[in-house]
Amino acid sequence: SMIQTFTARVFPEGNWFVAQCLEVEIASQGETETEALANLQEAIELHFEPPCATIFPTLEKLQVEIDAA
Repeated sequence: SMIQTFTARVFPEGNWFVAQCLEVEIASQGETETEALANLQEAIELHFEPPCATIFPTLEKLQVEIDAA
């Protein structure tokens, strides 16, 4: 077992808060930000339970040219 750090963004959506993991495509929700994050943590833990992939995706930086208005 190992500890891995993930980044989450939390935002309101209707009466709920959505917590979205930026490193893996997992999201959860809750009635509060705290609950949404707790549910996301549980979802991530379940995602990495055997027998599933334990390879972490690589994050790549993209340079995009944007025309200034």
